[in-house]
Amino acid sequence: MQRVVTVSTPRHNVLVDITKEVGRVVSQANIDTGLVNVYVQGATAGIMIQENWDDSVQNDVVNLLKKIIPEGVWEHDAQDNNGDSHLKAGIVGPGETIPIIQGKMGLSTWQNIFLCEFDGPREERNIVITIVETSK
Repeated sequence: MQRVVTVSTPRHNVLVDITKEVGRVVSQANIDTGLVNVYVQGATAGIMIQENWDDSVQNDVVNLLKKIIPEGVWEHDAQDNNGDSHLKAGIVGPGETIPIIQGKMGLSTWQNIFLCEFDGPREERNIVITIVETSK
């Protein structure tokens, strides 16, 4: 099963919680055991599993990446001024795979799935959610 979910992002650098959207697709699949792959289309965004207690960890991720990959100093900036966005997305990566256990995502209490936006705001970011059943 595969679905595409569209998400809008509010800022240039932000983590957007997409756990509920992915969970809805997992529920629709109606399988007991399997894998769900969450993949963002685009070269300036990523997917990350991170703590969901409050915004502090997400803010720390954004601030760390800003410190190690500053804006405006990259060769690609001469083309469209988003060289840092490409580098951040490359480090984070475009996807994550989560086990499906007894019909639900196998995330721990403190884990959520985040779309990492590095070149926003964007009206549309397409997230491809692919579910594979591993046993019956």
